[in-house]
Amino acid sequence: MSTTDDRDEQVGVDGLQDCPPSAKLVAKVLEYDGPLTQQELAEETLLPTRTVRYAVSQLDEIGVVHSRFSFTDARKRVYSLKTK
Repeated sequence: MSTTDDRDEQVGVDGLQDCPPSAKLVAKVLEYDGPLTQQELAEETLLPTRTVRYAVSQLDEIGVVHSRFSFTDARKRVYSLKTK
């Protein structure tokens, strides 16, 4: 595998460079812990829920994160990283 292939496998490397640190942290937590709700992301990252909302919106804007409704509670959304 070449170095460009390695770079392509990393999720949104180019897009994440311009993101705030909170969005980078949320992306890393999603990478390691899998699909999580905003509340779970706030608990894992120790960030305020408002900051998590902003970070998720930034990740959604660059197309790195995928969201779906929670099966257990339709009022909540579950976030995960998009795979290429």
